[in-house]
Amino acid sequence: MQVIIVGGGKVGTHLASLLLAEQHRVKVIEVREEEVRHLHDDLPVGTVVPGSGTDPATLESAGIRDADVMAAVTGRDETNLVATSLARFEFGVPRTIARVKDPKNGWMFTQVLGVDVAVNQANLMAHLIAEEMSLGNMMTLLKLSKGEFSLVEEKVHPAAPAAGRQVVDLNLPAECLLAGVIREGRLIIPHGDTVLQPGDEVLAVVHASQMAQLALILGE
Repeated sequence: MQVIIVGGGKVGTHLASLLLAEQHRVKVIEVREEEVRHLHDDLPVGTVVPGSGTDPATLESAGIRDADVMAAVTGRDETNLVATSLARFEFGVPRTIARVKDPKNGWMFTQVLGVDVAVNQANLMAHLIAEEMSLGNMMTLLKLSKGEFSLVEEKVHPAAPAAGRQVVDLNLPAECLLAGVIREGRLIIPHGDTVLQPGDEVLAVVHASQMAQLALILGE
């Protein structure tokens, strides 16, 4: 896969290193001379393209017309938005990803403006912390479908409504699926007649709006 990264700071450098390790073809565009020097030390020869990610000529020199993905990860929202818009509408890049620095600007990062995926770091972190604070012992293992669903884990509390009851009788949320139960080191695939025991570690895929409801069933 051919990837163009706009922004050679810590995020861009780390992303480039991960992709190169997976044998992808990567070009990193960076406008700051000092950062360009650091990039030349950290990345293979030929990876770094000096210049602005909002300059069509620089994008051309980086091979934008052959790119499969553009990831704009600078610390400036306006730069990331312009870069991804150029990639999509001027050069027809199939997939565009943009970092959102200021959560207040998140509303602009949409497909209408050329962004397929907006990575809103501050917003994601704030929501995750708030979620962890409100869900007791439930642990979020993985976010799915842009955070709309989550893979979660919770241990069945001895006083929980679920303790000693069959799965079919739990009145689970509509958008919730029990994916597995770990009991004494063994994985059990749950069915309707599976009885949950105190101490069982339950893995579930659940919609974000129904996580609290699931926590009430499995927790204290």
